Amino acid sequence: MNIMLFHSTYGPRPAVHAAADRLRAAGHEVWTPDLFAGRTFDDVESGRAYSAEVGKDELLKRAILAAAPYSERGLVYAGFSLGAATAQTLALGDAKARGLLLLHGTSDIAENASADDLPVQLHVAEPDPFETDDWLSAWYLRMGRAGADVEIYRYAGAGHLYTDPGLDDYDARAAEATWRTALGFLETL
Repeated sequence: MNIMLFHSTYGPRPAVHAAADRLRAAGHEVWTPDLFAGRTFDDVESGRAYSAEVGKDELLKRAILAAAPYSERGLVYAGFSLGAATAQTLALGDAKARGLLLLHGTSDIAENASADDLPVQLHVAEPDPFETDDWLSAWYLRMGRAGADVEIYRYAGAGHLYTDPGLDDYDARAAEATWRTALGFLETL
């Protein structure tokens, strides 16, 4: 499988590269575009400030330019938190997308979005301050209306970015369960 994996608001931290290596070890080809021009952050506030400074449109443009050379191959779009939102936006706009793997995040869905049976798997903490229960319920319904085939996995007690061992949110058990389930999902695509 060809996977475009987008980093979180923390930037392209070691956890992103470790995730890509894990996916490669399972036989996938993986690209990890750097939407932050080499910048990484130790706290979410700094990352969010940088994201706001660059701007949502510019970040999306960078993501599109990174994915464009590979989109004819039929990509699986994947990402962490902010990167998951980016992956979702690109997947919903790419008729050749093979799947969507969302880790720790989602995004708004346009009213006219069409996913044509796109396989989608979402992994989030429970509770998650950025992905509230009400938001996730509405997101799930909108994705269904768009035609996506959605699975949601919740991890009680985990922190928001629980797959990153370099952050306080890290939860080893939830991270391993996520990767085991995600790798199984990718095998079905």
